Amino acid sequence: MGAVKPDAHMGKILASSTTGTSFLILIQLASRIFTFASNQLILRTLSPVVLGVATQLELFQVSILYFSRESIRMAIQRQPISPLSSNDPVCEAKPAAEKQSVMSQTVVNVSYLSLVLGIPASLMFAMMYLRVVPEEASNIAFFYPSVILTGAASLMELTIEPFFSVVQQHMLYETRAAVEMPAAFLRSAVTSLTFIHASRVGRNLGVLPFALGHLSYSLALVCGYSLALLNRPSTGRFSFLLTRVQSSDSSGYILGLFSRPLTSLAANVFLQSLVKHLLTQGDTMMLAALSGLEDQGIYSLASNYGGLVARIIFQPLEESSRNLFSVLLSRDENGNLKDIHIRTAKDHLIDILRAYQLLSVIIFPLGPMMVPQLLHILGGRQWASPKVGDLLSIYCYYIPFLAFNGITEAFVSSAANSQQIRKQTGWMGVFSVCYALAAYMFLEVGHLGAYGLVLANIVNMAVRTCWSYTFIKSYLRRNEHSLYAAEVAIRPASFITCALASWLTSGRSFGKPELGLIKACSLSGSYALLM
Repeated sequence: MGAVKPDAHMGKILASSTTGTSFLILIQLASRIFTFASNQLILRTLSPVVLGVATQLELFQVSILYFSRESIRMAIQRQPISPLSSNDPVCEAKPAAEKQSVMSQTVVNVSYLSLVLGIPASLMFAMMYLRVVPEEASNIAFFYPSVILTGAASLMELTIEPFFSVVQQHMLYETRAAVEMPAAFLRSAVTSLTFIHASRVGRNLGVLPFALGHLSYSLALVCGYSLALLNRPSTGRFSFLLTRVQSSDSSGYILGLFSRPLTSLAANVFLQSLVKHLLTQGDTMMLAALSGLEDQGIYSLASNYGGLVARIIFQPLEESSRNLFSVLLSRDENGNLKDIHIRTAKDHLIDILRAYQLLSVIIFPLGPMMVPQLLHILGGRQWASPKVGDLLSIYCYYIPFLAFNGITEAFVSSAANSQQIRKQTGWMGVFSVCYALAAYMFLEVGHLGAYGLVLANIVNMAVRTCWSYTFIKSYLRRNEHSLYAAEVAIRPASFITCALASWLTSGRSFGKPELGLIKACSLSGSYALLM
C-alpha cells in the first residue's frame, strides 16, 4: 500500500492539472471571444489614435498589477497544499488537516503584501505616466478621469489576491472559471455598449469606455470571488483576513503573519520581475517613447490579433504547468526530491515541447498566408493596409518563440532556489542588453520600425529560452536525470517540410487578399493534413 500511494497521489495531481488546463483555456477563450466581439463592434469607428491611448492605459494597469502581485504569486506557488505522501492517512488525518489550514492561512497572509505594494506602485506609475504622456494623448476627451479610474481598478483587483491564492493552492479552477468568465463578459459589454451609446448620441468619450471596462472587470472579480469562497465549507478552517498563523515554528514567521521563506523568495523574484517586465513590455514601452499614437494603435492591433493563440492556449498551459512543476519539484520535510516526481515533470515538459514544435511547423508557413485574408474581413478598410498585414505576418513567426520561452521559464521558476533565482536575475540583465542591441540594430540601423520590434522580441525570447533550456538540463543532471535533444525534437522531415512550405508561401501572391479566403483555407488544410 505504501508503494502505491505516491503514484495514486501523483495521478490525482496530474488529473487536477489536466482539468485546470482545460478550465484556464476556457477562461482565456471566453475572454478573447468577448474582447474580440467588443473590438469588432467598435473597431470600424475607432481611430488608431484612441486605440493607441487605450494601449497605454492597459500598459499602465498591467505595470501596476505585475509589480504588485507577480512575485507574490510566484512565491505562493511554491507552497503546496499538502505533502506529496504520508505513511498513514487515517492516523495523520487530523495533523494533515491542521497543516493544510496553516498552509492556507500562510498564503492568504502573504497575498496581502500585493496590496501593500500596489498602493505606492499605482501612485508611482500614475506620476510617471502623466509626466511622459504626449500632448496628443492628454488632449483626448476624459483622459485624466480615465487614468484615475484605471488606477482605482488596479487597486480593486489587488484586493482579490487572498481569494486567488487559495483558489490556486487548492486548484479550484472551476471556481476561477465561474468568476472570471462573467467578469470578462462584463468588461467587454461595458466597453462596447458605452462606446456605441456615445456614438449614437454624438458624444465623444475618448478612452473613458476602456477605463470603465477595467473598473467593471475588477468589481465583478471582487463580487464573484466573495460569493464563491466566503461561504465555502472547506475554507472555514482559516480566515481570508490577515490573521496570526498558529504554528509551532514561530521563528518562521515575521510578526507571526508572514512566512519568512515565502517572503524571502518573493523578494528575490521581485528583483527579477523588474528586469523581466522591461523585457516583456519593452516593445510597448519603446513604441510609447519613440512612435506616434497611430503606430502604437497599429502595433496594438497586430499584438492583440497575433497573440490570440498565445493567450488562449500557451498562457493557460504555462500557468497550469507551473503549478504542476511546483508541486512535483517541491522538496519534502527532509529536503529530498522523489525520483518519480522528477521523471513525471520531465515527461510533461517534453510532451509540451514536442506539441509546440508541431504547432510551430504549422504556424510558420500558414500564418503569414492567412493573416491578410482574415484582416481584410475583420478590420475593414481603415485597418486593411499592407503595413498592418505585413506586421501581423511577421508576428506569426514570433508566437512559437513566445511559447517555448513561457514553458521553459515555468519549469525554471518552479525548480530554482533563491540563489539560482538571483543568478537568473543577473542573466536577465544580459538579456536586456541583447534586446536593446537588437532593437537598436533593427530600429535605428535597419529602419524597420514596428517590424524591427517584432524581430527584436524574437531575439529576446530565443536567448531566454536557450538559457532556460541549459538550466533545465543542468537541474536534471544534478538529480541524476538527462535531457537529450533526441527526446525533445520531432522528426527532421517535419522541419524540412515546414521550411519548404514557408519558402513557397513567402511569395507576395500568397499574402494578398486577392488570393481569397477559400483558396487560402484549402491550401492551409492540405498542409495541416500533410503534417
